[in-house]
Amino acid sequence: MTKTDVPPHRRILSAAIYARISSDPLGQSLGVQRQLEDCRSLAESRGWNVGEEYVDNDASAYSGKSRPAYQRMLDDLRSGKRDSVVVYNLDRLHRQPSELEAFVAVCESAGVRDVATVTADIDLGNDDGLFMARIFAAFAAKESGRKSARIRRKALANAQAGLPHGPVRPFGYEDDKITIRESEAAVIRQVVERFLAGESMRSLSAWLTETQVPTARGAEWRPSSLGTVIRSARIAGLREHKGEIVGPAVWDGIITVDQRNQVLARFAARKASGRRAPRRYLLSGLLRCGRCGTPLYTSTQHVKSTTNGRQVRRSRRYSCMSGPDHNGCGKLTIVAEPVEQIITAAVLARLDSPQLADALSGRIAADEQLAKLQEQVNADQSKLDELAGLYADGAITAREWMAARVPVETRIKTVSRQITDQTTAPILDGLIGNGTQLAQSWESLNLDRQHAIIRAVLDFATILPGRRGAQSVALERVQPQWIH
Repeated sequence: MTKTDVPPHRRILSAAIYARISSDPLGQSLGVQRQLEDCRSLAESRGWNVGEEYVDNDASAYSGKSRPAYQRMLDDLRSGKRDSVVVYNLDRLHRQPSELEAFVAVCESAGVRDVATVTADIDLGNDDGLFMARIFAAFAAKESGRKSARIRRKALANAQAGLPHGPVRPFGYEDDKITIRESEAAVIRQVVERFLAGESMRSLSAWLTETQVPTARGAEWRPSSLGTVIRSARIAGLREHKGEIVGPAVWDGIITVDQRNQVLARFAARKASGRRAPRRYLLSGLLRCGRCGTPLYTSTQHVKSTTNGRQVRRSRRYSCMSGPDHNGCGKLTIVAEPVEQIITAAVLARLDSPQLADALSGRIAADEQLAKLQEQVNADQSKLDELAGLYADGAITAREWMAARVPVETRIKTVSRQITDQTTAPILDGLIGNGTQLAQSWESLNLDRQHAIIRAVLDFATILPGRRGAQSVALERVQPQWIH
């Protein structure tokens, strides 16, 4: 049909060309470009003016994901900005009957009748055209369902065979996703070692940025992306599918399965503690009030000059807090720096004592037990989430929520303590009997590492009342309770 063959009342003034491809992992848009070329040729042969090309690359119409270009085209059809649609095939527009009906409603309200495709034309203004469009949509939905099932079966079969997957090269491996890239594998091993020794994902990702080690995509590391890598089954030589390990992989592991179990256990313990902010105090969570027995909390006080009243420095402190959120007596405060020095010296001396070696013997359980403890924490955390959902929905009262929550939270704390106990070995690896040498390099360790070492040795320390306003701390005020 030529331009002179088009009736005057059906002449197309501003057509919309739409193109879509479901999967384009490499981002090259080759399939979309081929669709556009054919649609342009079709529009030119009809004498239709093309107002705009709308392209959704790597977007499935069957999955229900948002298609921004498609939605924008619908808006332009509604407003009258476009008066027809050109598409390679109808299944590029819709692969679900419900989407077709919504599209037809838009076209009817806007008076749009012409949908031209390279394979067939549809006139939405008559029953026969609408009937054919619905048949095409139903057939496309059926084929998409079959294709999705085939893809799922193939993905499962590949996983069970231990084959690699995914379009992006994983950090630590070459482009074939099987051969270990030793330069990156060495980084992973060092990160795992330092994480198990007490460092945080935040400090480790900052270290990788400082040393200019990029991700596999060439970006800077973030705590979340680094955590994903060292938790992955892949680096332990295991194949994972939909969150479940289905067996050994065809590639070698960078770390051992035992090391990965220790990593997972440590993440579970950190999650249970709820800590997110960067650490600023060495003894956070390790001090108790000698008056009422509640934990001491960190605080900062501004010390003012007595002559002009200006603030000249800040004083870090550990304080007993009163009120409903803390339940302490509020009558005890201790300056941070002196008590941190006392505890540090005591811990370093403890590392050289035979009592510590005796206390640690037998505390390291099998990695299978670590995995079981971690599963218990995860299960209890899910129960807490479920309880919160029931309370939010009004299914249970606040009193019922509190009554059910307390024993679960108590159990999480108990099991998390067991996990921490059983992951002490990596934290103190090479330090038992070397407290004197460690003292010489103590200041070079970051705060996370220092805290982890102290926590692995010290259960808590009770701080007894002292002289009000004192800037020094008498040794007898600090009563450590060692791990045993």
